[in-house]
Amino acid sequence: MFAVRLGDDGAELRPLEPWQAGEFLAHMERGRAFIGTHIALPDAVTDLASARAYLQSYADKAAQDAGRLYGVWLGATLVGGVMFRLFDAARGACEVGCWLEEAATGRGLATRAVTVLIDWAVDVRGTHRIEWLVSAENTPSVNVARRLGMTREAVLRESYLYRGVRHDSEIWAVLADEWRAGR
Repeated sequence: MFAVRLGDDGAELRPLEPWQAGEFLAHMERGRAFIGTHIALPDAVTDLASARAYLQSYADKAAQDAGRLYGVWLGATLVGGVMFRLFDAARGACEVGCWLEEAATGRGLATRAVTVLIDWAVDVRGTHRIEWLVSAENTPSVNVARRLGMTREAVLRESYLYRGVRHDSEIWAVLADEWRAGR
């Protein structure tokens, strides 16, 4: 297994795999209310079986070169994750995303971790377009997109049905040349 240091604060980016389902579930339990403010991940991960199934779905995506999932650790504690929700090497496009427990916010962890993913996608895989889809009400996530140098390309009005309420979604993106120029 590998670990990528995300700075001098003990933060690391590592693969998040099915054998870590117990740790992943404990993380969801700690962060359930905060993480679930804007995304459905805590609704999908409610017990050990669902945690394992979620992690297995990303292991399967990785095996098909269609997505990947990584955890963000502070010391020995899993505090969040970043992902290629979609990865399409043939099209040269992917979608990245993230989440953090509330206690881990405000440290730049999401920005640093997603930067590692985008660097790999652009420099190693030759990805041309990296997208970020976000609820328009998720200000912290919108701010990460801005810090990553992404451009807001569209607002999809009431396109995101979450817990019975329709929300606007924003599409943010950065192209490989823009990413390289901003580095």
